[in-house]
Order: sequence, then C-alpha cells, then structure tokens
Amino acid sequence: MNALEQISKSSMKADVPEINVGDNVKVHVRIQEGDKSRIQIFEGTIIAKKHGGISETFTVRRVAHGVGIERVFPVHSPAVDKVEIVRRGVVRRAKLYYLRGRVGKAAKVKGLVR
Repeated sequence: MNALEQISKSSMKADVPEINVGDNVKVHVRIQEGDKSRIQIFEGTIIAKKHGGISETFTVRRVAHGVGIERVFPVHSPAVDKVEIVRRGVVRRAKLYYLRGRVGKAAKVKGLVR
C-alpha cells in the first residue's frame, strides 16, 4: 500500500489554490486538438467539491445563452493548467445544487465583504 500512496503523492500538484464552494473561478483547461494544444477558459461558480487526495474534484457551473453548463474538473489533472479565483463567495452549504433551479439574480452567490 505504501508504494501506491507514494505514486499518488508524486503525481499530485503542489501549487493548488485554496478554492471553496461559492467562489467564482476561471479554470484554464488544456485542450488537445490533433497535434496542437490550446488553453480554453471556463468561468463559473463552484457548486461542489468532492473526495480528497489524488481523486479530488470540483464542479463549476455557468449559464451560457440561457442553458446551464456544468463541468467537473479533477484538481490534480495535468489538463487543468491553472485555476484563477475571480471572486470569493460566502455560502452556508457544502453543495450548491439548489442554484440549478434558479434563474437570474436569484442564482447569484453573496460576495465576501472585506
């Protein structure tokens, strides 16, 4: 079991930002198209974080053209180039699945006041 733990720890990223549920983030994803690769930015609100360690994931939701889009990103994936925090959010829930049923201003998350 120790060998498996060492392999998983060696493939984990060291520079993972402190992201929380409710934050607005920009996720820079590396897209491979044939022999070329490019960076695509997916911006939205984090509605869930799951697991921990090497299999940790977070779900980002955005609304584009009136249609809700959700993507699940592994935190330690080499395809995720970087995660920028646009705005911190203040929430009282661990999962924000209730935002799926809301439209417009009701789907907003309160911001952190400094």
